[in-house]
Amino acid sequence: MREIYVAAVDPKRALTDEQLSASLNATLAARPKGAGWWVFAYGSLLWNPIFPVAESRPALLHGLHRRFCLWSLASRGSPKAPGLVLGLMPGGACRGVAYRLPSSLAIDELHLLWRREMVVGSYEPRWVTLDGGTRRLAGLAFVVRRDHPQFAGALSLERQAEVIASACGHLGSSRDYLERTRIALASHGIVDPYLERVTDAVRARGPGK
Repeated sequence: MREIYVAAVDPKRALTDEQLSASLNATLAARPKGAGWWVFAYGSLLWNPIFPVAESRPALLHGLHRRFCLWSLASRGSPKAPGLVLGLMPGGACRGVAYRLPSSLAIDELHLLWRREMVVGSYEPRWVTLDGGTRRLAGLAFVVRRDHPQFAGALSLERQAEVIASACGHLGSSRDYLERTRIALASHGIVDPYLERVTDAVRARGPGK
């Protein structure tokens, strides 16, 4: 991921190993006492978590909602034609999936997760309380940084659809990212009305490339 961003955008945009380690260490230092190793998935982690999963369960996060609010300049778009990926924004609630990492592998796997999710520092890793149905869980969520250069802000639905319908990057299209997220949520019995509206608007623009 770092090599992709260095080649496509700017070597200074990607975080160094030292910066990634510092971010992870700060996050671990803030881990609530007695918390397990849960990670809240609401976007690409739903269908490509990259880490071994010891347990998973649908989870509800209050106070934050899912939104296409982050420009993708390499993975799902390019500097000339940026794509969009999901972030968590203040307000509302978000239904996703909580994945638990095996305790014995958690630290090593989080180092790898940081290299993917925190490659350009566009998210703030945050410990949140998740409603896991039968119990509450302390989990890790990646919340969009609204002071980051790639933060797209509150785009209209039509603008989101316009971008998602055509943008493509090293890992595929923004349209594919949207569809994979919808399918992954549906496999856990979750339908997000917002994603359905975006999908309808994207499909109205015709088939993808």
